[in-house]
Amino acid sequence: MTADAFIHLPDLRARVTHPEKSLLRLTPEMFSMWEQRARAAGWPVNWRLSDDEIEASRLALLGEYPEGHDLWIFCYGSLMWDPGFHFAEVRLADAESYQRRFTLKINLGRGSHDYPALMLSLEPQPGRCHGLAFRIAAETVHAETAILWRREMIRGGYAPALVPMTTPQGPITALAFVSNPTHPSYVGELPLAETAALIASGKGVLGTNREYLVQLAMQLQALDIEDPYVEELLAQVGAGSHS
Repeated sequence: MTADAFIHLPDLRARVTHPEKSLLRLTPEMFSMWEQRARAAGWPVNWRLSDDEIEASRLALLGEYPEGHDLWIFCYGSLMWDPGFHFAEVRLADAESYQRRFTLKINLGRGSHDYPALMLSLEPQPGRCHGLAFRIAAETVHAETAILWRREMIRGGYAPALVPMTTPQGPITALAFVSNPTHPSYVGELPLAETAALIASGKGVLGTNREYLVQLAMQLQALDIEDPYVEELLAQVGAGSHS
């Protein structure tokens, strides 16, 4: 991160995990550690996409990305507080005609086979999704996106796309991990009460699904971003009796 990466959002500096301190900065070494934990937990050999499949997915979108150009990453979930990649600038950003929704049912990370969880995706819907955009400097685009891809595309749950955005400093185009309705983990937008119940009970090696929701709500609040969907889920999960 450059010294002035937080020039637009100075208060955010204390609310973003430094990439070198992130357990989700999936360098080959960190990825190997998670791989060992997965195998120790009894996950099958094919629990994730192969290294070649992950890299092929990345190159399908970014293989011809113009040299010398920075790349923006749109962050709407955990990437907002733990991006895991080095960046040169961060801005508030809005993705028009998208909303964050818990539409991926997972049994790893913050879920397990006995206690499945729901994770966020970016759904094409009326309105706009308010989030953050982090700018990766041109000379590190391929190295940093390779690290990011191992995290976000470990099971191919998203359909990465370059999406036009608005920011207070002007329009940008950013990489966004958009929903992939064809993926086996995709369940679509469930009734709010069902979504809340799954989040309240989900837990795995990364912690609980509830903690994820709370972190999300706290980061949105710190950024003065209103998201009625997240606020209603938090109210329902907080009112529930699930552990």
